[in-house]
Amino acid sequence: MRRSAFDKLISWTGLVLAALLVVAGGLASWAHFFIEDQVQSQLVSQRITMPEGEAIKSLSDADRKALEPYAGSPLDTGAEARAFADHYILAHMNASSGNRTYEEVSGEFMQLTDQEKASEAGQEVAALRQSLFMGNTLRGLLLNAYAFGTMGLIAGLAAIASFLGAALLAVLSVLGLRHAKTREAELATI
Repeated sequence: MRRSAFDKLISWTGLVLAALLVVAGGLASWAHFFIEDQVQSQLVSQRITMPEGEAIKSLSDADRKALEPYAGSPLDTGAEARAFADHYILAHMNASSGNRTYEEVSGEFMQLTDQEKASEAGQEVAALRQSLFMGNTLRGLLLNAYAFGTMGLIAGLAAIASFLGAALLAVLSVLGLRHAKTREAELATI
């Protein structure tokens, strides 16, 4: 195989790959913007305002530091959802339950007799059980928003990488085709 034919083959393959990367970048861009829009619209519809001031004063230093950058703002991003779920809801759940999980409190409640469940202490365990269940449910929803927000961010980065790769391949392919043409002209003069 002549060198110019090989250069053309590699260059055209590079152009095809560049086109595929442009398509992949377009799809990744669409995914990024779609996910970002969905996460934001779903979170905004909940009308949660990130806690501030007295609401976070009693929290641990780590929890307070995680929430302070978002204090007072509407919860509308995956990062805010994670901070609220892991450093506000979970902190309150742990404080109210003595660091026991929903499963542990529910197990305690289920072991009570009907008479014990009807007692004041039993009703307190039932209320804590319900509170932990609701907290876990909200945390799960918020952490799903965080996970999808992270996937959207990754899709955006993949789009950028695809477009950069496509541009690089296109430039290299054009240079390869130009080299093949130059090489053919040199061989024609020999």
